[in-house]
Amino acid sequence: MDSAVEHNVEHNVEHNREKHRFEARVGGELALLEYRLSGKKITMFHTEVPSAAEGKGLGGKLAAAALGYARAEGLVVVPQCSFVASYIARKPEYADLLQER
Repeated sequence: MDSAVEHNVEHNVEHNREKHRFEARVGGELALLEYRLSGKKITMFHTEVPSAAEGKGLGGKLAAAALGYARAEGLVVVPQCSFVASYIARKPEYADLLQER
């Protein structure tokens, strides 16, 4: 399984290509990271985690899965979502995915 979800097997992150998002079920609720594709750019614009799961690393798992996808597909990441931007700032191994300014 992808390293983005190995930390906590109860939160399996799925890539829902049809809806352009990464998602995980938490009880009966949905955590998600939404994106838009435009050519070779992926704009990550919204991350949402149910309040019951906040602070437990699920947002990071969604971000890691999305960034892993971007790397595998050779995409440039545009982090419009403040959570994704701060995640990348804390994880320098993803800095190379950002567009040069």
